[in-house]
Amino acid sequence: MSPKRSYLHAFLIFAGASLGGFLGEHARPRDSSAIAAGTYSRTITAERFVMLDADGKRRGAMQVTRDGMATLSLNDTEGMDRTELRVAGDGSAGLAFFDRSGHKLAVFGEGVDGRAGMRIFGADGKQTAAFGSLPKGESALTLYDAGTGRARAGLGVTAKGDPALVLLDQGGADRMELSLRSDGEPGLALSDGHGKIIAGLPQIQTVPNQ
Repeated sequence: MSPKRSYLHAFLIFAGASLGGFLGEHARPRDSSAIAAGTYSRTITAERFVMLDADGKRRGAMQVTRDGMATLSLNDTEGMDRTELRVAGDGSAGLAFFDRSGHKLAVFGEGVDGRAGMRIFGADGKQTAAFGSLPKGESALTLYDAGTGRARAGLGVTAKGDPALVLLDQGGADRMELSLRSDGEPGLALSDGHGKIIAGLPQIQTVPNQ
């Protein structure tokens, strides 16, 4: 077994739309007499729509920004942004959910290169879990420390079907890797946290310090 960094982290970053608040000022409610009379148009063309409830409060908006991003945002009764769907001009897309304080709860996205992923966040907005996949078939699940936000464990499968389990220390250093090759050969490697393997199965050859 030769020392190597885990491939899992490469799957966690997926190119997608930037998710965040974008809505501007509130829109005023409009006269609904045309709708009641049945004289409304079947097709409406505009760059921005704002949805209001019966009390005139904004509950959502749909628009196309100047940079070519199409967005749909839904708000709660307090006006807080709770859900956002975005499609960028390059074709990447993202869907996000937020809590009442504006913190992210979950984000789903797909990039123009075929990367896809999902991220889960804790109550304070820190990432706690992520799942990602690549077009060639690789996939990985990573769990994060809720306190520091650093990755602590990862489980992934390569395009060839080789699974691997990785455990990391509080500093984010790879400390243990358990793998299984496609030929059925298992492997275990323990690291000192500085990229050097100190023990492993099958037995590894140690190289004296130069």
